[in-house]
Amino acid sequence: MSCTMSNWILPEGLRTPDFIIGGAMKSGTTTLHYILGQHPQVFIPDREVNFYDIDNLFQHPDFNYFDGANWVSQRLEDDPERFWQWYASHFEGAGKDQLVGEDSTTYLSSEIAARRIAVQNKQLKLIILLRHPTERAYSQYWHLVRTGRAIYSFEDTLRYDPFSVLQRSLYLDQLNKFFRHVAPERVKVVIFEEFMADKQGALREICGHIGIDYRQLPPAAVEAHKNGSLVPRHPGFEVAKNRFFRAGGSMSYQARLPMNPALAGGHINFPRLVNIAHRRINPLVKAKPPAMKPSTHRLLDDYFERELDGLDELLGRPVLPIWFGHRG
Repeated sequence: MSCTMSNWILPEGLRTPDFIIGGAMKSGTTTLHYILGQHPQVFIPDREVNFYDIDNLFQHPDFNYFDGANWVSQRLEDDPERFWQWYASHFEGAGKDQLVGEDSTTYLSSEIAARRIAVQNKQLKLIILLRHPTERAYSQYWHLVRTGRAIYSFEDTLRYDPFSVLQRSLYLDQLNKFFRHVAPERVKVVIFEEFMADKQGALREICGHIGIDYRQLPPAAVEAHKNGSLVPRHPGFEVAKNRFFRAGGSMSYQARLPMNPALAGGHINFPRLVNIAHRRINPLVKAKPPAMKPSTHRLLDDYFERELDGLDELLGRPVLPIWFGHRG
């Protein structure tokens, strides 16, 4: 094992997760997070943690800041103690008899996270949710709009920056890489559409996987559905604002990280102030995003059906027919 990787092994005396909800983003992870968080045997922090891939530039470009001369970045090797203490601080509220969980939806799409999870002495359990890849990508786009990071229409994003919305739907490649490092029996793969159709059945299996009693889940929690749609009142105005003040979408994450601009001297972030003022005149409202254009849906369905050919064989069950069975 390299010296770099050895820094990623949990130091003795720190409490960290027993299970992780590892993705995919916009696939029901928030709802599952909430439900499991209501179980008396479980403690899970309110926010995503994203520790095991905190330095992945593709997955977390907003976790770094460039001031024109120097970078503030998330490099554990520079100060392992600070990073591990920061990670463990998320779980300080756990009772001694509770299982500790974590929700970090980028781990599935980040092979380095799988490698770092695999070297832990603790045999972590993982839960992965997969959603119709086209619908997941579109939902992620609207998340990027809301958080100040989408600067094009959805169709133009597919033309100019497809990675930002498509990469996390490439489940076959991601699972193949994940299973190289983490034994498949430690990973419970849940199909979002089946989860929503039969929550009780899915939750029984999930609870059994991580070792808690399903019967102790409050009935109201089982029926919960979190993360209802919020969209800007004027979506076009939102995208235009994002284009001119893209940097403002970055700072909301950085303040919660082990290394952030405040620790390196800080600065006044003018784009973020603009974002705050903008939200007053273009608030988020509870509504469904506009429907995807049919031709765009067909384009992405064609693409993902090709890219995910082999997923059924990998998982040992028919999954693609759930998503693409309507296609002739």
